[in-house]
Amino acid sequence: MKDSFRDHFNRQNWRCSRNGMRKQLTIIIVMLFSANATFSQALLPSLKKRVFAPGEELTYKLKYGFISAAEGVLKVLPSDLSFEGKPTYHLNAVGTTSKAFSIFYNIRDQYDSYIDQETYLPYFFSENIKEGRYRRNDKIRFYQQKKKIEATRGNFDAKELQTFDLLSAYYFSRTLDLSHIKEGESFKLSYFLKDSLAYLYITYLGKENIKTALGTLRCLKFSPSLEPGRVFKKDSKLHLWVTDDDNRIPVKAQVEILIGAVTLELTGVKGLKYPLEKVKK
Repeated sequence: MKDSFRDHFNRQNWRCSRNGMRKQLTIIIVMLFSANATFSQALLPSLKKRVFAPGEELTYKLKYGFISAAEGVLKVLPSDLSFEGKPTYHLNAVGTTSKAFSIFYNIRDQYDSYIDQETYLPYFFSENIKEGRYRRNDKIRFYQQKKKIEATRGNFDAKELQTFDLLSAYYFSRTLDLSHIKEGESFKLSYFLKDSLAYLYITYLGKENIKTALGTLRCLKFSPSLEPGRVFKKDSKLHLWVTDDDNRIPVKAQVEILIGAVTLELTGVKGLKYPLEKVKK
């Protein structure tokens, strides 16, 4: 085939330096994995029962068009570490490019976060990034009450009493009581990524049934704000579907980029605290 995927991938905005490619992929992955975590700054009430526990494992597939680009595994692990006298959970996420996509760009990223077992706020976060020949190891220590952040790249003053890393933001959002959210309402989250603080804004769009590899699931639908540029179109929208059950796990996310679309899909689960509530046919 003359017009191969390699040629298509290298055209237009994807014809960029390794740093540019790395930045684009990072933006996409951050948006897709953290879009669920958008309600903390509204201080919505938390659910009375826990939604996850050590032993939980979620597996995802990231697709660029029809190509399987990457795979991700998220785990909740037991932890012997304590911070400020408080016990923690160990959150772990590993993302790797698939064999097919490794021809163009090879990625193996690992993220670890230690969160308070009661508040789910992070104390410590680390990321080990291996993308092509690029390497980065960052560590972040959160002091929530003092609104201070000590990171590999410097010290920072937090904007809120609740500030998250990429991984803890996702798990924290699962614990929130969304029973009173109305369609069209928007919320924001304060998060720290690499060397800067930022807000992410999300709009709740209602409920929808989504077909997955695990069956059809009843979901809550959200749309986070996007910034047009070298990755996203002017009218690009990111949509995320989260199970409307006691687990509150993302099952699908989709966003259009300048060339094609990127989709995240749930492919496997282990150790869920509650059974998935499938839509009966």
